[in-house]
Amino acid sequence: MSLPAAFHEIAKRVNNWGRWGADDERGTLNLITDAVVREAVATVRTGRRIPLALPLRQDGVQSGRIPGRVNPLHTMVQINQEIFGPGTVATSDDVVTMGLQAATHWDALPHASHGGRIYNGRPADTITAHAGARFSSIATTGALVSRGVLLDVARARGVDRLPGDHAVTPEDLAAAEEFGGVRVRAGDIVLVRTGQIRLARAGDRHGYGHPSPGLSVRTPEWFHARDVAAVANDTLTFEIFPPEIEDLWLPVHALHLVEMGMLQGQNWDLEELSTACADAGRHAFLLTAAPEPFTGATGSPVAPVALL
Repeated sequence: MSLPAAFHEIAKRVNNWGRWGADDERGTLNLITDAVVREAVATVRTGRRIPLALPLRQDGVQSGRIPGRVNPLHTMVQINQEIFGPGTVATSDDVVTMGLQAATHWDALPHASHGGRIYNGRPADTITAHAGARFSSIATTGALVSRGVLLDVARARGVDRLPGDHAVTPEDLAAAEEFGGVRVRAGDIVLVRTGQIRLARAGDRHGYGHPSPGLSVRTPEWFHARDVAAVANDTLTFEIFPPEIEDLWLPVHALHLVEMGMLQGQNWDLEELSTACADAGRHAFLLTAAPEPFTGATGSPVAPVALL
């Protein structure tokens, strides 16, 4: 089934192909300038550091619904081994096999394609089995530090967790801005809290994945108008799942990653941050969120930290 005309109309309005040149691979990360980072650093007042990543564990959030996306499988390959001979210093080593998007992660721009194209109009077949993504792989992200803004949609609506059929709209985002007394601006990394991660924290990974609140197909235009650098949230699929428009699967992925060239993150644990921001009465902070630089990868684990 081809994508509907309404999707293509939105795509035209948010398209950033060529905005930073024909050779660009970083998309909206170009909006994070030195000035943006200096202003972000100025948001730090107490020095409190809040981790936003889920633990990497074998009984993680993946339920098998997404083929090949396995939870971390941790193995010891060396335990107190005196590799330089008896009586020498002993060491222990580990190996992990996991889906790069299994837990808290960033999706790189070539993670999604449509019409045979990825970001900046490049052919989708530049992603190959042996080399991975030739263009815009997660390794092109580099050091990712900017002002973070928490749009706490759940708390703004007076609930701990949005219902599973709630599509987060531009109106929700604006209401969360007002609730938090903050204004999203160019170069920001926006974190959208739905409260859905509470199910994962309680051990209900099937309920966590489906049904799930998430971003509406209407939200990319809001982020585009604000020149947001990246967006992450606390759900498995990022956008509402099942989709708000029947048989239109992952349209927000396509609009963000392909059309806008904007990183998106999933499975971010925003619960402690939500409480901290509410207690402090401010929802902007310094955010550090550099992915592991896997060459050719279409995504990567990340251990983001918010500094208040």
